[in-house]
Amino acid sequence: MNDQSNDMPNLGITDHLGRRDLIKVGAGVGLTALMAAPMPSWAASEKPIKIGMVDPITSIFAALGHSEIKGAKFAEEEINKKGGIMGRPLQLLVEDGAGNPGTTVTKAQRLVTRDKVDFLMGTVNSASSLALSQYAARQNKLFLCTGGHVDSVTGASCSWNTFRTCSTTWMLTSGDFETLFKKFGKKWYFITTDYAFGESEQADYTKQLKAAGGTVVGGALAPVGTTDFSSYLIDVKAKKPDVLCLLLAGDDQVNCMKQIAQFGIDKKIAVGGALMELELLQALPEAARYGWWTMEWYWNQPKTPHVAEFVSAYKAKYKGQYPSARSWFGYASVHAIKLAVEKAKSTDTIKVVRAMEGLVLPPEIALQPGAPEYRAADHQLILSMFPGHAIPTGKYPNLFDVSAIVPGSQLALPASATGCKMKYPA
Repeated sequence: MNDQSNDMPNLGITDHLGRRDLIKVGAGVGLTALMAAPMPSWAASEKPIKIGMVDPITSIFAALGHSEIKGAKFAEEEINKKGGIMGRPLQLLVEDGAGNPGTTVTKAQRLVTRDKVDFLMGTVNSASSLALSQYAARQNKLFLCTGGHVDSVTGASCSWNTFRTCSTTWMLTSGDFETLFKKFGKKWYFITTDYAFGESEQADYTKQLKAAGGTVVGGALAPVGTTDFSSYLIDVKAKKPDVLCLLLAGDDQVNCMKQIAQFGIDKKIAVGGALMELELLQALPEAARYGWWTMEWYWNQPKTPHVAEFVSAYKAKYKGQYPSARSWFGYASVHAIKLAVEKAKSTDTIKVVRAMEGLVLPPEIALQPGAPEYRAADHQLILSMFPGHAIPTGKYPNLFDVSAIVPGSQLALPASATGCKMKYPA
């Protein structure tokens, strides 16, 4: 596996940020804006509860990392305004993992040994998620994975100390499989980025497709960074599938979707896939904004309590930017750690882990229908999926039409089928 395999390569919106929180986190939003909110006066004896966050701030994965960090900083400020955690201030320390597993672990070591953090969170690419999970277990630290989706994080490679807020690839693919299959047909062609996340998505879709009586009529594994998809698209036209399933990401997906439009394929063949991000839709030109996909969270939920207030407050803080699913991952993850610490009445790792098992996010944090829960058996958050289609003529932020909000309990594999066998320290 390439060290830089990830859940979303470059979106073409990369900002160049420095270490920790010292420079900008997102376009137009600097440290002053992030930290300007008045904080309560803490007693000098009150040591902060520290969360170390490792996410891509620089490199080709920065756009998604920025969104997760902004959501986490929003939660930090919100929590401290309301008195912190158990009367102690919360301090979020951010390091740049640069989308690389080795760098991610090195930065986590710095947070643990130098900054003495109590907990770890973050990661966008799945390779970094798996590496940080293993490191955190050796250090007896809770690790909350915000954005690495590969099934094994809470499946075959699950660890007693690791929880995950974002979905699994199984949940992503099952979120819109029936729509694609029933609406468009049973002959599928896959174009998949050649890394762990994309390959996991394809394996999950293929299993569902074959169980439903469908067939795979062709496919291609495209190296990360592919700019010319013409040879794959010529084969697509020759094979004439009912569904062209794109399991790409970032600039790869932008380039491919542009070329699909140039070939006129989107006018003749249904195009869709699993994960779609608000950040990606922003990067696509109107002519290439099409297809059916799954969002993991969406800002426009008029019937869901607290969402409008959250969106309004987020926009006010970040100068008109709307929260994405990545923003919500960071936000919900910080709040989940707070809730678990308060439930445990302790920062002791094993006590907080036990408190987080079965933890249900309250409505003002869940910001979606139902009650998302960190399942005790595998530590996976059972969150809702938001399948729908891109809006070609939409203007930011109205770029996606959600067709349904599907409860995670209807999509997730049972814990017994994930391959997770949790082993706790003696």
